[in-house]
Amino acid sequence: MRILKTNNENPDKEVIEEAIRVMAHGGIVLYPTDTVYGLGVNIFNKKAVRRIYDIKKRSLMKPLSIIVSSKDAISHVANLRTRDKIYVDKFLPGPYTLILNKTKIVPRVVTSGLKHVGVRIPDNEIACRISDLFPVTTTSANLSDHEVCETPDEILDQLNHDVDLVIDVGKLKRNKPSTIINLTSEKPIILER
Repeated sequence: MRILKTNNENPDKEVIEEAIRVMAHGGIVLYPTDTVYGLGVNIFNKKAVRRIYDIKKRSLMKPLSIIVSSKDAISHVANLRTRDKIYVDKFLPGPYTLILNKTKIVPRVVTSGLKHVGVRIPDNEIACRISDLFPVTTTSANLSDHEVCETPDEILDQLNHDVDLVIDVGKLKRNKPSTIINLTSEKPIILER
């Protein structure tokens, strides 16, 4: 495991490139978002996605959300209706996860076989840039049903240091999970975390 420290507001290009390289080769990256630290892997690497479930001790029946680098990239992973685009423009980038109808490209292991996927565009340069080449999982970096830790050191202790790369920007300002809005039903539903 490697720990790379950088500035959240002005991240080192080399840190971003290393995170992408690690994920491209099946590794897990602990990275900051605009909410909490997340665990990221390339969503197209099924073995890496399964490692996320194992590390978190998360049920395979609970889907993972993903981040994409821009609003334009959402159409690769989700089928956007006119109404959905209004919510995308209103809430993203930001501390929201939008549940949208997924495209066929999103692997079943990510969505637990569901027909929809949670999509985020964090208001965080690091999170967006590490998802430039492929969508990345975004799930809070904690054991399932445990408190979310505030610092990489606390997270690593809780997860038994079982990640390949840590992007350490120190304690995050928000440290509260994203608000989830389900757009797949007749009317949008805000889900509690």
